[in-house]
Amino acid sequence: MTPEPPSHPLPPVVTVVGIGADGWAGLPEAARAELRVAQVLIGAGRQLALLPPECAGRRVPWPSPLRPAVPGLLAAHADSRIAVLASGDPMFYGIGRALTEVLGAERLRVLPHPSSVSYACARVGWPLEDTEVVTLVGRPAARLAAALHEGRRLLVLSADATTPAAVAELLRDHGFGPSRMRVLEQLGGEDEACVQGTADAWTHPAGDALNVIAVECRSAPGALRLGAVPGLPDEAYAHDGQLTKRHVRAVTLGVLAPAPGELLWDVGGGSGSIAIEWMRTHPSCRAVTVERDPVRAARIADNAARLGVPGLRVITGRAPDCLAGLPAPDAVFIGGGLTAPGLLDTCRQALPPGGRLVANTVTLESEAVLAAQHRLHGGDLVRLAVAHAVPVGGFTGWRQAMPVTQWSLRTPTNSPTGQSPAGAPAQPSGDDR
Repeated sequence: MTPEPPSHPLPPVVTVVGIGADGWAGLPEAARAELRVAQVLIGAGRQLALLPPECAGRRVPWPSPLRPAVPGLLAAHADSRIAVLASGDPMFYGIGRALTEVLGAERLRVLPHPSSVSYACARVGWPLEDTEVVTLVGRPAARLAAALHEGRRLLVLSADATTPAAVAELLRDHGFGPSRMRVLEQLGGEDEACVQGTADAWTHPAGDALNVIAVECRSAPGALRLGAVPGLPDEAYAHDGQLTKRHVRAVTLGVLAPAPGELLWDVGGGSGSIAIEWMRTHPSCRAVTVERDPVRAARIADNAARLGVPGLRVITGRAPDCLAGLPAPDAVFIGGGLTAPGLLDTCRQALPPGGRLVANTVTLESEAVLAAQHRLHGGDLVRLAVAHAVPVGGFTGWRQAMPVTQWSLRTPTNSPTGQSPAGAPAQPSGDDR
């Protein structure tokens, strides 16, 4: 991210020094030298307390909330030599990100310390590259649910001393009560400690606020299995019948083609399944779902939290009116309200080059709308039919679900090969004339 030009003077260079629970003793000489000559030392109170008297600079604790205060605090000391203290590796879920956004990388000198994740993997014997890290610092514990899979090893960055108990409760609630938990406190310091047990039997009292939780995921017998790809079981969702069913959902997400960092508009959210599974494909995927019924909107939020994507933004209102002012999407899914005047045009026009639009319907009226859009704009028009085997007397037969008509479109891009991009307006055929 390129920082915006500052509205007030900022220091030419800021040094960021990573420090661990071992404090001054654990710092290399290069880091110590920077802290000795700094005129202003900025950090958390506990970090500043780790420095000896020979670090004579003015000590300034971070205010709360921290992020909005960063530009002003740096500007206030623009004429001084500034050193910022950070926990462990400043560029790993640390203050380094905010400082880079404000100053730019060229005005930042970072001296990292081993992160708590590196220490934790060293203590429990896990290869770092095979270990998934989930931070709950400033984030709801519900986001951990998306990472729960049998046999996975997780490191959870705790918000405070109460996080281990919250993690144990979440594991139990999601059918992972047998999972082994190890809470590693004050890693690298003189007071380093570890407590362990299973989530089912977790009774340890709150310990040190500076802790990391190592979780070995084990599911309980009979627990609902949730895979890592779109098409979760229908029973994973609370719903009133307004649910894109599993097989159609998997096809729909395949056409929407989520990529890391992209934003989806889910219009006519129902139970939120499309937006939820879009966000589950990658932690950086974002989604906004629009649902006119407030009961369903509340249910979407509950489903999102339970399935590990509490960051799903839910808007209660009618489209297209409530779409005004939303961030531009990379893809749009329309699962309801296709006959609303202007909805399809609003969604299509909101897309950037290469954006994707997918609309599903089971009604003849909306199908006619999609057929007209296909004639005007091209894209793909398909019918999806699913049948389930059911008992018929003493035999077995097929029960057909309602067929789903799906129109999908990819907005034109400049193609280096000269070929028409997917979704370009179709050339009339003999049937079109």
